[in-house]
Amino acid sequence: MTLFRPGAEQIARLTRGDQPVCAFLYDLDALADQAVALRTALPPGADFFYAVKANNDPRVLAALAPHISGFEVASAGEIRRVRAAVGPEARIVMGGPARTAGDIETLLAYGVERLHLESIQAMRVADAVAGAAGTVLPVLLRVNLAGPVPGATLTMGGAATQFGIEEAAIPDAVAVLGDCLSLRFEGFHFHTVSNNRDAAGHAALCAAELALARRWARERGLDLRLVNLGGGWGVDYADPDWRFDAAAFARALAPHLDARTGIQFECGRIVAAYHGAYVCEVLDLKRTHGRAFALLRGGTHHFRLPSSWAHDHPFVILPRESWPHNWPRPEVVDEPLTLAGELCTPKDVLARDVPVGRVRIGDLAVFLMAGAYGWDISHHDFLCHAHPHRVFLSGQAPLLEPGP
Repeated sequence: MTLFRPGAEQIARLTRGDQPVCAFLYDLDALADQAVALRTALPPGADFFYAVKANNDPRVLAALAPHISGFEVASAGEIRRVRAAVGPEARIVMGGPARTAGDIETLLAYGVERLHLESIQAMRVADAVAGAAGTVLPVLLRVNLAGPVPGATLTMGGAATQFGIEEAAIPDAVAVLGDCLSLRFEGFHFHTVSNNRDAAGHAALCAAELALARRWARERGLDLRLVNLGGGWGVDYADPDWRFDAAAFARALAPHLDARTGIQFECGRIVAAYHGAYVCEVLDLKRTHGRAFALLRGGTHHFRLPSSWAHDHPFVILPRESWPHNWPRPEVVDEPLTLAGELCTPKDVLARDVPVGRVRIGDLAVFLMAGAYGWDISHHDFLCHAHPHRVFLSGQAPLLEPGP
């Protein structure tokens, strides 16, 4: 599995020379190869869905569509985005909290094949809408395990969170579902953790979830057709060359599978992260209270991930020799550097006190692993700064979306 590392010449070809550089670059061909590698590592018959929340750009969706089972969405807007980008044949499943009647109406209108229910209220809303439409909607019950669940950067289950139906309430949910004549139970959904870097531990968690689903089905006489085991396959932003061992995960999980129950995965970060880069020109260098700062054309309004995860995002500095001014070119040499953006907030930081060899005004900071949860989760119009250029590489011809 590759890592997209654009070089200075490539960046110069793909960005406008009359403005400071600020751009997202995406390698769509490598993205497709990543999806193929992950899907083929799984046992035969397993469904591999792409979690649209990680990067919902239409070009990303279209590049992935031939190589995955379908798309997992969390909103009516994402349903429409997938249909517009990929077409009517794409498989879509829907999860997420805070469902509305409008969500369910959109789901039915656009041919979404299954809904993952996160509460009894959502169940009753879905049943009412499906009943009014004269149809029966297949559903999974999303489970929030009793926990605790170790080993991941983010935990959606096994703790007090807003996600899923707590494990102790599953019997009540099954009973209510039995009275919902316009919903059809097909199984359980477990999306318990995110960014788990322990392949063996994640396989053990999934195996335990499968065993729990089978036990509930056996005890309650349910027809268990499907278990969705979520995503959570990790990436390591501290080590861009590290990879989650999807093949080892699949081997460890295989003995726990059977032909009677289908399994699904819905992964986003591990699919999209490695094949995008965020490039920012250094506009200024300064020292305050003993610390060195690089001020960038860009920041967390474009790439919020480092701030939201409170980590130092991996980057490389690409030198550029051109200096058009008649005053000395400021530089920082062999000292820790904080890379900050152009926003009027001290939280606009992408990496903090990271040792660098040499950085000058006009050089480029290239943030690697920026393909997932970057542009899509950011507050683009805070302070009304210009948007970055967005360039999508596919074959020989880049697909350009220049910023304003």
